[in-house]
Amino acid sequence: MLTTISGFDRIGEENAFAVLARATELAGEGKDIINLGIGQPDFSTPDHIVEAAVKALRDGHHGYTPATGIAPLREAVAADLLKRTGAEVSPERVIIVPGGKVTMFAAILMFGEPGAEILYPDPGFPIYRSMIEFTGATPVPVPIREENGFAFSADELLGLITDKTRLVIVNSPANPCGGVTPKAEIDTLVAGLERHPHVAIMSDEIYGQMTYDGEAHVSLLSYPEIRDRLILLDGWSKTYAMTGWRLGYSLWPDALYDKVRKLAVNAWSCVNAPTQYAGLAALTGPQDAVREMVAEFDARRKLVVDGLNAIEGISCILPKGAFYAFPNIKATGWQAKKLASVLLEEAGVALIGGPDFGTLGEGYVRVSYANSRENISQALARIEAFLARGG
Repeated sequence: MLTTISGFDRIGEENAFAVLARATELAGEGKDIINLGIGQPDFSTPDHIVEAAVKALRDGHHGYTPATGIAPLREAVAADLLKRTGAEVSPERVIIVPGGKVTMFAAILMFGEPGAEILYPDPGFPIYRSMIEFTGATPVPVPIREENGFAFSADELLGLITDKTRLVIVNSPANPCGGVTPKAEIDTLVAGLERHPHVAIMSDEIYGQMTYDGEAHVSLLSYPEIRDRLILLDGWSKTYAMTGWRLGYSLWPDALYDKVRKLAVNAWSCVNAPTQYAGLAALTGPQDAVREMVAEFDARRKLVVDGLNAIEGISCILPKGAFYAFPNIKATGWQAKKLASVLLEEAGVALIGGPDFGTLGEGYVRVSYANSRENISQALARIEAFLARGG
């Protein structure tokens, strides 16, 4: 009988992919399914980005690249960060990785072990807790509350830090709630972290270019006092509709960079070359498509929130970022995961139950508005009709 390490008994997964698989299965059986579950832009990758990858293939870029990524792309990342955050960073601290999860994996693997504590948002992206538990570290949830507009409370987070805390994970704009943490809270967090020099910070800013109503994204990269222990996570998947390309990047402090480089050599070698040239075209080319996508997400955001608030038993605050709403469904009397499951099977609407994002997710569901306005309107009508007839 084969025996694996105990970590594999603790590892979780991202249920959005299970919902996607079931939605695809039902659609294959001929059922009409509207998917508001998966966190994936429904737009095509802009043409000039696709053409850059095609050109790279035709130009013979078929081999290995440096484990940290091609130099022009790392330079373009540094230039883009300077333009967007005002922070000057060295391309020699950028590593190109196959998607956003890789940075989470690497950071948590570096700091997670039995006896260590890692703070993470709850509700939050499920892979945070999954990887923490895999390493044997103790996951310490940082509550993300509706009454705070689904932004984190710096004081609450700081109050959870102990001498065992090794890493703090923050995410703004946030998945699954769409919250954007204001500058005042981030100022408080950074000031408080000065009392805890043993704690590293991983800032997941993958939705950093998706904010609304004039809300500004505040990058932790803007705070030089924590730069020597900050890991920044970002990438192309959401901003440029490149989820399937598996392309991300992270910025690492000097003390950790060679460690993540060695991890790359041991685990994924490098990101495929054509995808890196596509990422280069995305950063250095026209940004019109990004602005157009965000404007469309904004219109859908208002449609979703207005529609949800019109349904008896559901209330929904207006998210300030990303492309998710996190409506409160407590007054319907349904448990969140049960409602999400029944809506998929009986109403043909795919959503994600809030508990898939943490224990504080009960009473909520995640609605992705990365779908057309027509489909969103139809999905809302189906939800309303289902609840009106008593389920």
